[in-house]
Amino acid sequence: MSQLPKIAVVILNWNGRNYLEQFLPVLMQSGYPQMEVVVADNGSADDSIAFLQANYPSVRLIRFDKNHGFARGYNLALQQVESEYYVLLNSDVEVVPGWLEPMLALLEKDKTIAACQPKILSWKDKKTFEYAGAAGGWLDKYGYPFAKGRIFDVTEEDHGQYDQTEPIFWASGAALFIRASVFHEVKGFDEYFFAHQEEIDLCWRIQLSGYQIYSCPASVVYHIGGGTLPRGNSLKTYLNFRNNRIMLSKCFTGVKVCSRLPVKGGCRAFLRRTWSGSTSWGRKNFSVKLCVNQREISCSSPYFCTTKQEYG
Repeated sequence: MSQLPKIAVVILNWNGRNYLEQFLPVLMQSGYPQMEVVVADNGSADDSIAFLQANYPSVRLIRFDKNHGFARGYNLALQQVESEYYVLLNSDVEVVPGWLEPMLALLEKDKTIAACQPKILSWKDKKTFEYAGAAGGWLDKYGYPFAKGRIFDVTEEDHGQYDQTEPIFWASGAALFIRASVFHEVKGFDEYFFAHQEEIDLCWRIQLSGYQIYSCPASVVYHIGGGTLPRGNSLKTYLNFRNNRIMLSKCFTGVKVCSRLPVKGGCRAFLRRTWSGSTSWGRKNFSVKLCVNQREISCSSPYFCTTKQEYG
């Protein structure tokens, strides 16, 4: 490479002062000369901002006055960051020197690859894959996410069994390396999601736009996990289930969605979509209506992934 591309490592922080203190030192020693570190603070109530200003004046700080969630927080932050590549990095991730170069080389070699993730191992047990992404994500036929090295809550030890650089369906938002141009081309994250499974939805839309998602196990990071919402948290459970159904309704055709929604006894679930105009990746009117156990729940999203149709 005659001129090294710029990489912006962007951490979305919310009350994560302890993680910043723990993991920023090694991140700052990554060794890649064209790396910018950006911390976007999502309305933290702790002393994250004061800590950064006092100890890391070279880190660019973007401040929000409230918690916008993962999806909107990153969308707002990345509108203010100019770079050829973004790395969306959780505050509770430990990197190692040289972690950026393998992912950069992969995307520089093949312009059809829009995003990738490193091998994500557990910080607590560095021989074991970490829940949030492991060695690269997939969906089963019912839309349930799993990953190489992690099925349900069971994670494998890493013995090099997934050390192949290959396509995956989704890359983890804990450490997502992505072309900035593609992120903006597909309009970023769906902000209705707030948090959880927004990176799966993003990767699905990226592939529907003709690009590929890859795993890059030559790069390794270590993730604590659950730094913001711990596993088992009721809000986390709600967001995962809600967002999964919205994602399926967006990115499948109506017939495929209805064949995958769970139906039990007299409960029924149906989808209705209405929008106008030609198919594109822009903002359109989109609604999902679920009727479960006699209770009707409606939500709306400005993003969609299918052709112009209406299902009733």
